[in-house]
Amino acid sequence: MNNHEGKTGQILELARNSGVVSAAEVRSYGIHHEYLRRMCANGELVRVGRGLYSLPGAEVTINHGLVMAAKAVPKGVICLLSALRFHEIGTQAPREVWIAIAQRAARPRARLSRTRIVRFSGKALIEGIDEYTIEGVQVRIYDPAKTVADCFKYRNKIGLDVALEALREVIHSRKCSIDELWKYAKICRVTKTMRPYMEASVCLNFWKYFYVSGASCYFL
Repeated sequence: MNNHEGKTGQILELARNSGVVSAAEVRSYGIHHEYLRRMCANGELVRVGRGLYSLPGAEVTINHGLVMAAKAVPKGVICLLSALRFHEIGTQAPREVWIAIAQRAARPRARLSRTRIVRFSGKALIEGIDEYTIEGVQVRIYDPAKTVADCFKYRNKIGLDVALEALREVIHSRKCSIDELWKYAKICRVTKTMRPYMEASVCLNFWKYFYVSGASCYFL
């Protein structure tokens, strides 16, 4: 096997293992990115975004946009509207993938036309992250409770109605606990904003339980 075939084979192996391979990954292995262009011309790879490539006919899921964003922004975390969509919370169907990066992090070199970058800092950046394997790629996504707190923090960007809908739904569907919501409300510094809505949602859910179950309640 000559050097060219060896490098081509290495790139194909990366693509098979991770679903989507980036030009930055290829360069990290000491392989010039020109190989990617040639492999696309030969039909061995397809370009799926700026600096992003996959095998022809690779399986694509409903969360493919999250995979693309995760590869383009390796240290980012899927957040806000995109995290709500992934966790099936609310009715939002964002056209962009919302992804959080550190306050002082450099803007990613690989860019996607439908990616919205949001800058987080401190515990608000590193807390509440879950990892999922989607299309062979590790994707980091904030959990439901953290996402709701983030929605309140960024309510001026996404709308208070979106945050309220998310809060009501996670409480009603028990996707997270009140303690978890309060924990992240403190981290995101939105306790004063969230408290009255949390109390109202908990009370509403309480009365729905009695109405639906037919349970009796007595006041002394």
